[in-house]
Amino acid sequence: MIIATDLSLDRGAKNLIKSSSFTIHPNHKVGLVGSNGCGKSSLFAALLGDLSPDSGDLALPSSWDIATVRQETPSLEQTALDYVMDGDKEFRQLEQQLEQARSADNGNLEATLINKIDTISGYSLPARAGELLHGLGFLQSQLDNPVKDFSGGWRMRLNLAQALISRADLLLLDEPTNHLDLDAVIWLQRWLKRFTGTLVLISHDRDFLDTVIGQILHIEHQRAKLYSGNYTAFERQRREHLAQQDAQFQKQQKEAAHLTAFVDRFRAKASKAKQAQSRLKRLEKLPDLAPAHVDSQFTFSFAEPESLPYPLLSLKESQCGYPKSDHGEQAIILDSVGLTLIPGSRIGLLGRNGAGKSTLIKSLAGELSLLGGERYCAQDLTVGYFSQHQLEQLHAPSSPVDHILRAKPALGEPQARTFLGKFGFSGDQALSQVSTMSGGEKARLVLALIVLEKPQLLLLDEPTNHLDLEMRQALVMALQDFGGAIILIAHDRFLLESCVDEFYLVANGRVSDFNGDIDDYQQWLNDDKKQAIKSIKTEQQSADKGLDKKQLRQQQAELRKKSGPLRKEADKLEKKVHAWQEELTKLEALLSDSDLYQAERKNELTDLIKKQAKLKGDIEENEMLWLELAEQIEEMMTDIG
Repeated sequence: MIIATDLSLDRGAKNLIKSSSFTIHPNHKVGLVGSNGCGKSSLFAALLGDLSPDSGDLALPSSWDIATVRQETPSLEQTALDYVMDGDKEFRQLEQQLEQARSADNGNLEATLINKIDTISGYSLPARAGELLHGLGFLQSQLDNPVKDFSGGWRMRLNLAQALISRADLLLLDEPTNHLDLDAVIWLQRWLKRFTGTLVLISHDRDFLDTVIGQILHIEHQRAKLYSGNYTAFERQRREHLAQQDAQFQKQQKEAAHLTAFVDRFRAKASKAKQAQSRLKRLEKLPDLAPAHVDSQFTFSFAEPESLPYPLLSLKESQCGYPKSDHGEQAIILDSVGLTLIPGSRIGLLGRNGAGKSTLIKSLAGELSLLGGERYCAQDLTVGYFSQHQLEQLHAPSSPVDHILRAKPALGEPQARTFLGKFGFSGDQALSQVSTMSGGEKARLVLALIVLEKPQLLLLDEPTNHLDLEMRQALVMALQDFGGAIILIAHDRFLLESCVDEFYLVANGRVSDFNGDIDDYQQWLNDDKKQAIKSIKTEQQSADKGLDKKQLRQQQAELRKKSGPLRKEADKLEKKVHAWQEELTKLEALLSDSDLYQAERKNELTDLIKKQAKLKGDIEENEMLWLELAEQIEEMMTDIG
C-alpha cells in the first residue's frame, strides 16, 4: 500500500502539500484532483522517487513496478507495435536472455526461459499490444509504421499504450484523455475498470472519473484528503463538509464578536479587568477557522448576441476536404454535406478519429474553403471558433492584458484586468507572458478572447483539453446559458451530455442525424467494428479463391500458429469462469437456507454475501476478457472455415 505520513512537498519556495496523511490500499483506483498548480504532478514525482518529501514520509512497497506515461518520444525507426511491446520490461529482458541462451547453445536455460515467457503470457504480447493500439485509434496498417512517422499527439498515444501493457503494480496516469477522441476515451474507461493493479489518475473529466475510480484524493489549501466513492460522491461529501465548516465559522465569528465587544467595553474598568483579560485569552485560543467556500475562480458568461439572424450559417450539398498542391488533386473528406445552424442549435459531433469532424468545423468556420457546394453565412455573423492550434497562435511575448487590449483597444487596462479575472487571471497573472503559461492557462485565454467578441455561433473543437474541473464546470454553465448556436466536438462526456440537444454522426464520408445518446453511440461503435470484421472476412474469402489449396493450407496453418497463445489464454479464462460459476451455484444454495438469516448467524451471512459479490464481480470481469480474446481470435481466423 501507499502510506503518506505527515507529508509535506515543496517546489522551490512554494509549499504545495503540508502535513498530510493518507493511505491508498493495493488494487484501489484513486482519482487525484485539485486546482492547477496545487501539487498533483509533484505528488506523482514523489511516488516515482523523483522528488523527496520536505518533511514526513511517503512509503510504498519497494517490490512494486511503477508505470507512467512518458512525456517525450524520440524519433525512432522502431515500429509502433515494437515500441509498445517495450513497455513489458520483464518480457524484453527474458527475450534478450533467450537470445543469449540460443547463441550459447544452452538448451536447458533456453527451455527454462521459454517456460518463463509462457508463464507471463509473453507469446501473446504482440496480439495484446495490437489490441491496445486498436483501442487507442490506430489502424492495422499503422502498426508497422515507424514511430518517427507519427505526430506528437499520436506519439503520446503510443506512450500511453506502452504504459498500459506494462503489467505494473502501480499505474500513474496524468490526464490520459487529453490526446484522445471520444471513441478512445470510452475504450480506455473499459480497460482501466478491468485493470487489477493500483491506479492513481489525474483527470479533469468528471464522467471519466465517475466511471473508473472508487476514491478521490483531493488537494486543497495545501492539504491532501482522501474521500471514498467516485467524483460525484466526493462533491456531495465536500459540500456537506463545507456546510459544516461554514456553520462552525459563523458560530465562531459570533462568539468572537461577543468576546471582543466585552473586552472593548470593560477593559478600562478595574472591577471588570480580570473578566476582560479572561475573555481576551479565550479569544486568542479560538481555533483558526477559515470561511467555507468553493474555490472556483471562474464565473464567466457569454454576452447576449446583439442580433440572431435566421439561419446563422448553412452548408448545402457541400464537399469538405483539402486541396492537394502537388498535382492539383482534391482530397474530399466529406461529401454531400447539408447542415443548417439556427439560433438555439446545440449539436454534438460524433465519429471515429479521422472521420472528418474537425474538417467539418474548419469548413463551417471558413478556415477551409469548400471543394464544392454552397456555404451561406448571415451578414455580420460573429463566430467564436476554438481549436487546439489557436493556443499555438497566441503571441508568446505578450500578456493576457495585451491580447485583450489588442482585440478591444477601447476597453482600457483596468477593465481588461477585471474581465480576465473571470477566467482566473488575477494580479500579476494578467501581466505574465504567454510563453510562461501552461496549456490550461492558454486555453482559458483563448476562451476569454472568444467571449470578448460576443459571438452568435460557437464552433468548439475539444475546448476542455488542459482545463481543470472548475473551469470545465464554468464552461458548462456558460454554454447552457448561451443564446446562439453551438457545434461541439469533445471527448468529455459530461460536457456533451450537459450542453448538447442533438447529435450528428460523421462517418463514411457523410454527415447524418444520429438518433440516440452516448450509450447508443457506444453500441454503434461495436456494431460498426463487427461490420468491418465481416467485410474483411468477405474480402479475404474472395482473395482466397485465387489461391491454390497448398497456399491456403499454409496460410491457415500460419494463422492458427499466431492465434495459439490467444486460444490458450482464452481456455484458461473459460476454465476459471466455469469453476467460479460452480462455486457461485453452491454458495447461492447456502444463501437460500432460511436458517441462515437468524440473528446468531449474522456474521456467517455477511461473509457469504461478500463472497457472492466478489464471485459475481470476478465472473463478470473475466467473461468480458474472454469475449475480447474471442473477438481477437475471430478477427485473426476470419478466413479459416
